[in-house]
Amino acid sequence: MATKLIRNAIIVTMNGSNEVLKGDVLITGNRITSVGDHLTEQADVIIDAEGKVLLPGFVQTHIHLCQTLFRGRADDLALIDWLRQKIWPLEAAHDEDSVYYSALLGLGELIRSGTTTILDMETVHYTDSAFRAIEESGMRALSGKVMMDHGTEVPLALQEQTESSLQQSVDLLERWHGTANGRIQYAFCPRFVVSCTEKLLVGVRDLSEQYKVKVHTHASENLDEIALVEAERGMRNVVYLDHIGLAKPNLILAHSIWLNDEEKRIIRDRGVKVTHCPGSNMKLASGVAQIPELMREGIAVGIGADGAPCNNNLDMFQEMRLTAFIQKIQHGPTVMDARTVLRMATMGGAEVLGMEKEIGSIEVGKLADLQLLDLEDFHAYPSYDADLFSRVVYAATRGDVDTVFIDGEIVMQGKMVKTVDRKRVLKESDRALKGLLNRIG
Repeated sequence: MATKLIRNAIIVTMNGSNEVLKGDVLITGNRITSVGDHLTEQADVIIDAEGKVLLPGFVQTHIHLCQTLFRGRADDLALIDWLRQKIWPLEAAHDEDSVYYSALLGLGELIRSGTTTILDMETVHYTDSAFRAIEESGMRALSGKVMMDHGTEVPLALQEQTESSLQQSVDLLERWHGTANGRIQYAFCPRFVVSCTEKLLVGVRDLSEQYKVKVHTHASENLDEIALVEAERGMRNVVYLDHIGLAKPNLILAHSIWLNDEEKRIIRDRGVKVTHCPGSNMKLASGVAQIPELMREGIAVGIGADGAPCNNNLDMFQEMRLTAFIQKIQHGPTVMDARTVLRMATMGGAEVLGMEKEIGSIEVGKLADLQLLDLEDFHAYPSYDADLFSRVVYAATRGDVDTVFIDGEIVMQGKMVKTVDRKRVLKESDRALKGLLNRIG
């Protein structure tokens, strides 16, 4: 197996004690096989990382690759209007080509800013195109087609029949789950209770148990959404999901802003996971999730940028800053310190995805999903006697990411993404969007 040796790095391990080392990391195949000072092993590729910071790759736990083409086309709206007036019509106009380039555009941005694993929710159709883009990019991903068999003001192209939605999801799972050397995994993705019948959600529950895969859905993002669920199902989001047997350790809830005490208890007791999207939540004016309280209860919480049209970028550095800052306003300056936030962006995300034994920290035996930061610039100095976690979370930017490894492969080096052709994707994404808008008319 090919070997790569990263020498002389400042290694932020994110292991159980948040250990920081100055030394080397040896990668054999797709695994980290040695971490230490002045390793003597020879390697096929040697990277001198003197002065650079080596981190685990970021794990983003809520992304919509299919929406990257819609960046800047759905600004300044609340969630339900955002969906009905903008996002659903745009998703309904997608074709195979536009989903592919939307995904590649997002994947290039994610890699460029240090993300190595994503939990992605696609649209109703053409999910094979997104998986093909993920495979080509080298990204590690859990992803699935969105499922929608219910709701008002849903475009015809997004209206599914229950059995067809379930069968298409299973077909995609059987084609893609475990492919690309295990980098690609499938997740069932019912959009949210508002757009799903109980029959569909129960079917997802049973199939996810049969295939032993994750379920990813939105929940309690917006007060109007909660009112719709209560009017239709007679109970709040999380209570309803528990009522039908979906609230289990394999369930990952995006947002979870407006939770009452009963819902928090259900999430804690059932082992449900939560993904926090502060940039999206602020831009849509959805609210501020009670993240410190959830974490004190032992609930696993990760961070995600959400989609480009409700955030306008997919940058984990921005999401880390926002994760810290919005809580400090409510709870004081000592809450959500830099170590806590960086852990959420790495090991925390890995725990949400059930992958904490494989990714999220720099330790022997784990997959080599890594990023090298070059902090030798004005905005990250002074470095003398500086807290490294503070420099990364509060000062660093995506422009500082120099090199990215996923599954042991170098997917970006010298700030140049190697697996996504930037010029081609930028040109083709504009062409694909033009065709999509012409289909809307």
